[in-house]
Amino acid sequence: MTDPVYIPYEWYQPGDILIGGVTSHINYLVPKVSFEEEPVKNLIARSLRVTKFYQHLLALAFAIEEINENPKILPNVTLGFHIHDSYSDARMTYRTTMDLLFKSHRFTPNYKCGIQNRLIGGLESEISTHMVNILRIYKIPQFSYGSFEPGKDDATNFPSFYHMVPSETLQYTGVVQLLLHFRWKWVGLIATEGDNGDQFLQILEPLLSQNGICSAFVQRATKSLGSFNTKEIIAYMSNNVPVFMESNANVFIVYGETATIMWLDIMIWMTTVVLPGIFPEYKRKTSAGKVWIAMVQIDFTFNLFRKEWDLQIYHGALSFSPHTNEILGFQEFLQNINPLEAKENGFMEGFWKQAFGCSVSDPSALMNDTETCTWEDSLDSLPQAFFEISMTGHSYSIYNAVYYVAHALHALYASSSNNKPMENRDRLMPLLSVQPWQLHSVLQRISFNNSAGDQVKFTEHGELAVEFDITNLITFPNNSYVRVKVGKLDPQVPPGKQLTIDEDRIEWHMRLTQNDRILEIRISGGAFEISLFADDLVLYVSHPDISLPTIAEVLKKINMVKVPPMSLCNANCQPGYSKTKKEGEKYCCYNCEPCPEEMIAYEDDMDKCISCSEDHHPNMEHSQCIPKVTTFLYFEETLGSILAFLALLFALMTAVVLGTFIWHRETPIVKANNRSLSYVLLASLLLCFLCSLLFIGQPNKCTCLLRQTAFSIVFSVAVSSVLAKTITVVVAFMASKPGNIFQKRLGKILAHSVVLSCSLVQVLLCAVWLGTFPPFPDLDMHSLSTEIILQCNEGSVTFFYCVLGYMSILATVSFIVAFLARKLPDIFNEAKFITFSMFVFCSVWLSFVPTYLSTKGKYMVAVEIFSILASSGGLLGFIFSPKCYIIILRPALNNKEQLIKRRP
Repeated sequence: MTDPVYIPYEWYQPGDILIGGVTSHINYLVPKVSFEEEPVKNLIARSLRVTKFYQHLLALAFAIEEINENPKILPNVTLGFHIHDSYSDARMTYRTTMDLLFKSHRFTPNYKCGIQNRLIGGLESEISTHMVNILRIYKIPQFSYGSFEPGKDDATNFPSFYHMVPSETLQYTGVVQLLLHFRWKWVGLIATEGDNGDQFLQILEPLLSQNGICSAFVQRATKSLGSFNTKEIIAYMSNNVPVFMESNANVFIVYGETATIMWLDIMIWMTTVVLPGIFPEYKRKTSAGKVWIAMVQIDFTFNLFRKEWDLQIYHGALSFSPHTNEILGFQEFLQNINPLEAKENGFMEGFWKQAFGCSVSDPSALMNDTETCTWEDSLDSLPQAFFEISMTGHSYSIYNAVYYVAHALHALYASSSNNKPMENRDRLMPLLSVQPWQLHSVLQRISFNNSAGDQVKFTEHGELAVEFDITNLITFPNNSYVRVKVGKLDPQVPPGKQLTIDEDRIEWHMRLTQNDRILEIRISGGAFEISLFADDLVLYVSHPDISLPTIAEVLKKINMVKVPPMSLCNANCQPGYSKTKKEGEKYCCYNCEPCPEEMIAYEDDMDKCISCSEDHHPNMEHSQCIPKVTTFLYFEETLGSILAFLALLFALMTAVVLGTFIWHRETPIVKANNRSLSYVLLASLLLCFLCSLLFIGQPNKCTCLLRQTAFSIVFSVAVSSVLAKTITVVVAFMASKPGNIFQKRLGKILAHSVVLSCSLVQVLLCAVWLGTFPPFPDLDMHSLSTEIILQCNEGSVTFFYCVLGYMSILATVSFIVAFLARKLPDIFNEAKFITFSMFVFCSVWLSFVPTYLSTKGKYMVAVEIFSILASSGGLLGFIFSPKCYIIILRPALNNKEQLIKRRP
């Protein structure tokens, strides 16, 4: 590798008090390149000569010219300056800093003469760090116009160091807030090599992780690429193909220096242009448009290298920039610069040759293929990509720093006069003899408004109380561009609200917004619906005459919609799906699984599905909870109407049978079948049918108390009556034998005793039930997923099944007794009908239990009503239909003689 060649660059302007300056990036340190050398290296070397940052020097000169012309700041005192280039090199930075301190054309440490310098540091934090190592020894105030890494700006360690922009800590906060604002969760990190890049990654990556953001890759940018020859560059590219060229991330965060942008340029140019041209088998890499986010040290610097390549790759880039404002007169100052008159400006000739592409008679000039410089061009004729007429953020910081020094000197000047009359020269002498360390107490307490109206003051930490501007880079096909302010990052507001963004002003790269904007167009009748690729943006248009011009007008409006691009490892999990981890991948990469039956995910990318509240249920897509419908067995619905109709029909039939029996109460068949028990049985059956109506309709406190207890008591009376009738038949048959001991005990007493005793047990059970744990209206929110069941809670399940169990016992006993008596003589053949009826009764209630337990909601109530109607109807039909048949249709058989004849 060739030893580097140092070409001294400095600019000197005399004055009573000198302000020293060390700048960087004007000329990068590169080996000397001859015209005969390979064109690739020649081009890279040329690209490392930056014209854009020459404005930093001019901003300092302009500020000093304004101050010298203003008699209100430093009357009878002129400021001068002495500016050196640091070459972005530690050794040269130390050398130039010592030169400024001791003002000697020969390097003689600790020798000084003339007036002390007040220093303004470099753009790079590394350069400022090298300077502060020397300046803090002499307690000379140093102003840095670039940001400083956290941990290197401690006021205790560097009490003479002042920041003209906030520290990088605010930038890290701003980057995270910016990513969260646009929901970018998958980003690439590009950082320069070295300690600064390491610290950037060590601080930012944990912050990203804490906020659910992942780094898709980490790419380190080398600083030494400009010293490579073509073979070395090709070898470097073969082993270090940039990861960002093929990454699926759409957002890249770039940290480092302006050289990092140059490294990006070379990487993209080599990968997309040079290598495919040299090696046909080389797979061409694509560098599609991305969202580039640049930290404050970086400016998207475009120089002569940009003449070889399109800069629109950076269209839509976002930058954190030092706050700037328009300074009146600065553009006119730049337009009036005459290079022929700038004899003391050692930067001018090199800048002019580089900016305007002209050459001089110097045979070592890089651009021997261009015309000789005429020196008649003006700065405002340069493309903005190479030099900006508007004051940049860093130039604005330098401008404010010079004024800060001037106002501090003015404060000392005012205090030294102490309102005593003296000659002007006498007033000047104390100011000229002030020591640099005496400025600190003044710098820490003064504040002022500059010519743009911005307040300039330091915080207690030695940082300028100012925000960062967020700018959007908009490029054009002719390689020109503009930077539009689209937001700010203000440290003076509460945390969480520091970032403000105006999305409507942001332009994104076309690759990120075209072709995938419209997902679907649906036309139906007099309306059409257009869905865009942003999930929450849907246009619905209703028009009486849908035509192509109408659709075209809507699509034209859609193209004006600025939808931010997405940057995700994979597509968002839509509502109704939750994220599940991909094995071996970062947590930002995941699978999407549908939510379980009873759960929802109401927004994109939910970590897990959640359950709805008890009174809500998921919709079909499992994306939101909708209220459950309250339900019960209505009279108005079909099932309720049918059951109510059947209940009334059976009740009417029972009433008819009861009326028939009463009307024919003196007939033999009515008397032979225990007339009083028949009346009790028919009356209880009538009430049973009517009790079933209590189960239909909206449950309330009264119906809940009555429905089970009333039915169980009435039904127990009915079953007890059946049992009494069966016992009566058996006893009557036995009593008909001569000398039977039951002969005297026949009659109503036995029948009534059976009915009363059996019914009384059920009454007592219901009374205890109602007195301890009575039924009550209740809402069942869990049995059905989409409905809330308005039902009667039975209170005590134990009592409920005791009541049903007691009825089952009565029915079983009645069935057994009737079954044993089924073969008695025909005159007492009622036992056969009782047997059939009880068989039906037991069958219904045996099937009721599993059916009841397997149904839910109103169908559970319907099962119970059906069981009541079926069992009651069985008793009514099998016991009384034969008798009604004889009474009504065969009255001739309803006489004593006919009954006696039928005996065997």
